[in-house]
Amino acid sequence: MVATVTDLRSHDTELARMQDVFRHQRQAYRQHPMPTAAERLADLQKLKAAVLKHQDALAQAVNQDFSCRSVDETRIAEIMTTVEGINYTSKRLRRWMKPSRRHVSMLFMPSSNQVMYQPLGVVGIMVPWNYPIQLALLPLMTALAAGNRAMIKMSEFTPATNQALKRVLAEIFDDSQVAIIEGEVEVSSAFAELPWDHLIFTGSTAVGRIVMGAAAKNLTPVTLELGGKSPAIIGPGANMQDAVERICFGKSLNAGQTCIAPDYVLVEEGRQQEFIDTYQSTFARMYPSIRDNQDYTAIINERQFERLHSWVREASEQGASVTVVNPANEDFSGTRKMPLHIIEHAAADTKVMQEELFGPVLPVVGYQQLSHAIDYVNDRDRPLALYLFSYDRQIQQTVLEQTHAGGVTINDTLMHIAQDDMPFGGVGPSGMGHYHGKEGFLSLSKAKAVHKKGKFNSGQFIYPPYGGALQQLIQKLFIR
Repeated sequence: MVATVTDLRSHDTELARMQDVFRHQRQAYRQHPMPTAAERLADLQKLKAAVLKHQDALAQAVNQDFSCRSVDETRIAEIMTTVEGINYTSKRLRRWMKPSRRHVSMLFMPSSNQVMYQPLGVVGIMVPWNYPIQLALLPLMTALAAGNRAMIKMSEFTPATNQALKRVLAEIFDDSQVAIIEGEVEVSSAFAELPWDHLIFTGSTAVGRIVMGAAAKNLTPVTLELGGKSPAIIGPGANMQDAVERICFGKSLNAGQTCIAPDYVLVEEGRQQEFIDTYQSTFARMYPSIRDNQDYTAIINERQFERLHSWVREASEQGASVTVVNPANEDFSGTRKMPLHIIEHAAADTKVMQEELFGPVLPVVGYQQLSHAIDYVNDRDRPLALYLFSYDRQIQQTVLEQTHAGGVTINDTLMHIAQDDMPFGGVGPSGMGHYHGKEGFLSLSKAKAVHKKGKFNSGQFIYPPYGGALQQLIQKLFIR
């Protein structure tokens, strides 16, 4: 696509606006560097009230961007999650803000130690297209709770949502406190290169590397919420119906366009067909049809739609068998609806086995023993999520101890992300840092160590000139 003069002017205008807003937010932070608990709580309540007031408009905007996005899914996965996060944080914020007292060694008495939690300043938030409300507002909520100001770079693939969210936030916050930034890749690149006090990025591992490289120029600390290939292990002897029902929900939500969606399934050899048959019947119960079903979300755009189909074609051309889960045998021409494609026997070097799928494609891999499934997971990059289906406690403990993942849900999918009292974040290629719950508050605060003395200075006893009885006593007591 060739950029028009109007496009270039808009691009230049937004870049200039971004720089201007960043400068004003920094100045505003300097003038008011430590908002009180009452001020922070008021901001959180304003945000909650605005989200509830405009939830229908926000859900319709997301639906417009996707061409079909379940309004109920938006309420569950974005509106409800945001509101519950605000409620949880609001109840605990005063306690989190209190300085924590720390131990003082006898050597340094009399004095006191404490850690105070200070706002960092101006936080940048880079939002992907798949859950644009939740992934903008939960980091924003955490930034406000920690006393910061924030600028939010929205995805260019969700223009209707961007405008709706911009209107919502403009009602309750001045740009000097919270601002929405739009624009394509050039704006995103410039956004990542600003000297933030902290930068939060949610997106792909490949783009995460670029963002981290840009942030490194300013030594900007980053929280990266990435993705990868999150496995679902159906343990030996597991109840197939239970496992499939919960995998089907987690993979169907947002048509699999979820960073923690099950990316592939490990199932005992000889049970693959049982898995497929059970999946077919379970999916048909949840989604009797797909094409005109408002409960089943479309793929966000043509680029992603074609990517998914090309990866399925590649796997098929290299010998994989593909089962299309299409209960009503519908034709999807003229839509971006895509039924689930279950892939068996895919070659190891195909895209479906190498890349995060981010859509309704699900490879199934057989294993002979649990140790083989564990080795399969550990031979690959550490995933953002891992799912295990087994009611056997020994199997649960073995998998927990012998694998690494950003988070784990046992006997379900996705649900660990909704636990407000637990951190959410990746490990290695699936990310770094956290922004949920107390860990999020700590990530966006500076834990400042404060050592305080009064008039009496115990340190004078170790001033030079060195030697004498006191130094001998110190050496005898402490240097062993």
